[in-house]
Amino acid sequence: MNYIQIMGVLKKAGLSTVLLFLLQAKTFSQVQPLPVPLRVENLICEYKTNPIAVDAANPRLSWKLITQDRGVQQTSYEIRVGSNAVSLTKGKDIIWGTGRIYSPQSIQIYYGGPMLGSRQKVYWQVRVWNNKNQVSPWSMVNFWKMGLLKKTDWTAQWIQDTYLSDTTGGPAPMFRKTFKLDRKIRAAHLYITAHGVFEAQINGKRVGDDYFAPGWTSYNKRLQYNVYDVTSSILKGLNAIGVTIGDGWYRGYTYNRKKNVYGKKLGLLCQLEVVYTNGQREIINSDKTWKVAYGPIRSSSFFDGEVYDARKQKPGWATGTYKDATWDTVKTDTTIKANLIATSGPTVKKHEKFSPLKVLTTPAGERVVDFGQNLVGWVQFKLQGKAGDTVRLYHAEVLDQKGNFYTKNLRTAKQEITYVFKSDSVETYEPHFTFQGFRFMKIVGYTGPLDSTNVAAYALYSDMAQTGSFSTSNKLVNQLQHNIQWGQKGNFIDVPTDCPQRDERMGWTGDAQAFCRTATFNMDVAGFFTKWLKDLSADQHKDGAVPYVIPNMLDSTLSAASGWSDVATIAPWNIYLAYNDKQVLQQQYNSMKAWVGYIQRHSRNYLWDTGNHFGDWLFYAGTNYEDGAALTDKNLIAQAFYAHSTQLLINAARILGHSDDVQTYTQLLYNIKKAFNSEYVTPNGRMISGTQTSYVLALNFDMLPENLRASAAKRLVSNIEDYDEHITTGFLGTPYICHVLSRFGRTDIAYDLLMKESYPSWLYPVKNGATTIWERWDGIKPDGSFEDPEMNSFNHYAYGAIGDWMYRVVAGINTDEDDPGFHKIIIAPHPGGKLTMAQAELETLYGKIKSAWTIDQGIFTLDITVPPNTTAQVILPSVTDPITENGLDINTVKEITDIKKVGNDEQFAVVSGSYHFVYTLRVPGKKN
Repeated sequence: MNYIQIMGVLKKAGLSTVLLFLLQAKTFSQVQPLPVPLRVENLICEYKTNPIAVDAANPRLSWKLITQDRGVQQTSYEIRVGSNAVSLTKGKDIIWGTGRIYSPQSIQIYYGGPMLGSRQKVYWQVRVWNNKNQVSPWSMVNFWKMGLLKKTDWTAQWIQDTYLSDTTGGPAPMFRKTFKLDRKIRAAHLYITAHGVFEAQINGKRVGDDYFAPGWTSYNKRLQYNVYDVTSSILKGLNAIGVTIGDGWYRGYTYNRKKNVYGKKLGLLCQLEVVYTNGQREIINSDKTWKVAYGPIRSSSFFDGEVYDARKQKPGWATGTYKDATWDTVKTDTTIKANLIATSGPTVKKHEKFSPLKVLTTPAGERVVDFGQNLVGWVQFKLQGKAGDTVRLYHAEVLDQKGNFYTKNLRTAKQEITYVFKSDSVETYEPHFTFQGFRFMKIVGYTGPLDSTNVAAYALYSDMAQTGSFSTSNKLVNQLQHNIQWGQKGNFIDVPTDCPQRDERMGWTGDAQAFCRTATFNMDVAGFFTKWLKDLSADQHKDGAVPYVIPNMLDSTLSAASGWSDVATIAPWNIYLAYNDKQVLQQQYNSMKAWVGYIQRHSRNYLWDTGNHFGDWLFYAGTNYEDGAALTDKNLIAQAFYAHSTQLLINAARILGHSDDVQTYTQLLYNIKKAFNSEYVTPNGRMISGTQTSYVLALNFDMLPENLRASAAKRLVSNIEDYDEHITTGFLGTPYICHVLSRFGRTDIAYDLLMKESYPSWLYPVKNGATTIWERWDGIKPDGSFEDPEMNSFNHYAYGAIGDWMYRVVAGINTDEDDPGFHKIIIAPHPGGKLTMAQAELETLYGKIKSAWTIDQGIFTLDITVPPNTTAQVILPSVTDPITENGLDINTVKEITDIKKVGNDEQFAVVSGSYHFVYTLRVPGKKN
C-alpha cells in the first residue's frame, strides 16, 4: 500500500485531524520526503513569536522565505487570520484574509481586519508566490493574543501590605490568595504588574521565567503589565496564588543613594482569568481578601544585594493547603491611577551558566572564585552549613595589582549577598530581586570545597536573540568582539544602562546613542529600543529637552546635552535602518522635532553655544604626547550634533511624507552648517580644535564644504600619526572615527587604530585581560594601578561602538539607506590590518547574511550568502581579472549583473543565494 492509499484508509476510518496529522508526519519520516522548493517560516507579530499581550490595534506581521534556490523573490503573498487554528487550515472561519496581494513585502505588514477586542486570540498563516512561478504551502499556524485594551478590563484592585511598605530596603512582602474552581478548565491567564518587581507562583510553581518584571519604564506615565499562560498550573478544586514584591527600580536606591523615586509603597495588581470548557469566565482579582506576610527576603536592592534568612521560609506558602491564619489582611488603594500598557520589549531572563574557572586565595587571605567572565547576574550555590550560620558573597570585576579583591570602584554599592542557613543540611539558593556586575566572588563564612558542583554564576539580561557574529584571524580582535557582545548583554537589562556594578546603572542617553548601531548587529534589539524610546518621549520635557537618563530619575534641570539628548534622533534612525521600521519614526517623530526645536530656541544666529554639555566624554587626556591636542571645544561638538539631528529629522520627514518639514529643516540645516564654518573653521579648512573628534564629527556629519573635506581628512590622519597611530577620541568621536577614515580612503589608518595594543586603544584592555569593554581607555593603567575609582567601570559599552565598523567595513555587511532593513544589501569587505581572514553573519528579518573572506598567498576568496527576497550590491576590493564564482567567470553567471570597474574595485549586483568568489589581489604599484 502506498502513502496516498494509507492516508485514504485512515480518513475513512474517521481519525481526528490531529491524529491524522501525527500519523502523516510519521509516515513521511519513513518515506522519501517530497521536495518543497519554497516555504514560509519564522512568523512574527510585533517582533515576537506567538505573543499573548498585544495592545497594538493593527499589529505588524513578518515572515521569512526558506529556499535553496538562487534568485528567489517574493512576488505576492496571502495572509489569512481566523479564530480557530484547525478551521484556519481548512480555509474556514476567516476573520480577515488579504487575498493574493501582489507585493514583495514580507516584513512589517499591518493587520487590516476587523478591530480586535481585549483578550481576543487569533491565528494566522501566510503563503507566498515567487518569481519562479512557485507557490509555497501555507505556513504553520501562529497566533497572537490581544492584551487588556481598556481601563475597564481591569477589575482588580491595587493591594499593599499594612505596615512596612514604605520602608526602602525592608523585607519583601509576600501576598497570597486561595480560591476554588469547580469546573473543567480550558485556559487560564495571569495579568500582573507591581509597584516594585515581582515573582509569582501558582500552586507552588513559579510563573514564567522573567526576572525583574514588570521592567523599568517611566512608571508614573507608563506601567507595563505581564501576561502568562498558566493553564497547566491551575487545578480543578483548591488553588493558591502567591506573589513576592521587591523594591526594584520603583522605590529602591538609585544614583546618589536616592530612594522612593516613583513612590514609597510597594503594591500588587493582578487578575487571574480562567475560562472553563463551557466558555464561562471567572476572574480572581487582587483585592481585600488577600493576605500578606514577610518571609526570608529580609531586604533586596539592585545596588546592595539581598539578605536572605532561610529560617524564615514559609514552605508551601503558595499552595492551597498552606495555613495562613497568622497572616495579615492587605490594604487596598483605589487612588492609584496607573497608565497600564502591555509589555512590549523583551523581558529579562536567565541565560549562560559559568562554572568556576579557579578558586584562589588572595595575598590578603581572602577566598575568591574566578568565573572567568565579567558578567551581570548572580551566583547560585548549593552549600552545607549549620543552622543559624551566615555566609556572605561579595562581588567584584577585577583584582588589584597585588591580586586582592577590588571593590572601590563600586562606590556605595555593596553588591553583597547574605544568607542564613536554616538547617545542617545542604541548601540551595539564588537571589531574587538584585543583580551584580562581577567576574570575581569573595565568600566569607564558608570553608568547605567550592567547585562546579556547588557554585555557579548565571548571566541575566533582556531576552534578545543573538543575530550577529564576527571573527577574524586575529585572536585579540576576536576577544574584542567577545567583549563588545558581553558589554551589551550586561548593560541591556530592560533599559540600556551605563554600567551594571556601581551605584548608577541608569539609562544614560549618550552611551545608548553611541552604541545603538552596533547593538543592532549583535542582537535583535528592535523591541528593546522601541520600548525604551517610548519612555524617552514620555520623559522628554515640554520644551523638547531630553534628559540625560531614560527613564529619568535625575533632577528635572539635568537635560539637553549635545551627544546625549541627540539619542532622540539617532536611535530611531538606527532602528529604522536595521529593521525598516517606519513605525518607530512615526512614533518618535514629534519627539525628534521637539528636540531640534529645543536647540533652535536656545541658539543664537543658528549657533548653539549655550547650555551645559559633557563634550567628548572620557577622551584621551594623558600627558605622554608632546602637543596634548585631544580636548575638543564643547560648543563645536554641540553645533555638529545640532546639524546631525536636523539631518536625521529631514530624513524621517522625507520618509513619512512631511514635505513641508523637509523644506523647512533643509533650510535650517544650511544655516547651521554655515554658522559652524563661520565660527569653528578657518578659510583653508583648519578646525579651531585640532583634535581627532573635531575632524571626525565635521567630516562624518558633512559640516564642511566639499572642497575642504579632503584636506580635513589629511589633518585627521596627521593628528593620528602625531599620536603614533593611537586613538584619542571619547564617547562622541569614537563611533565615527574609523568610518570617516574608510570613507576618505584611509582604511589602512583605521586598521592601525584597531590593531594598536598599547594605551590608548581598543586592544589595550584586551591585552590586560578584559572580558568586557571598559569605561575608560586606561581603567587599569600601564603600571597596573587603577583610574579614579569614582568613575572606573570595567563593563561599559560605549567604546564598543567600533563593532559597527567591524561588521560594516571589515566584513563589509551594510544596508542601503534608500532600501533599509537589509532588503537591499551592500557587501563590501575591506581587507587590511594583516588579517588573513574575517567573517561575519547577520540574521535579519529576511534571513541570514554572510560575508567571509580569506587571503592566502595573494588569492582573495569571498563567500557570501544573500537571503531570499533580497538583493545585494557586491564590491570586491583590489581586483585583477579574472574573477570566478564557483569556478566560472562571473561574466557568465546569470545571477550576476551590472558588472563594472570602479577604480581598482569591481562591483556588481547579485540576487539571493550563496556565492563563492576567487581572484588575485592587486598588489599596489605592480602591474597585474
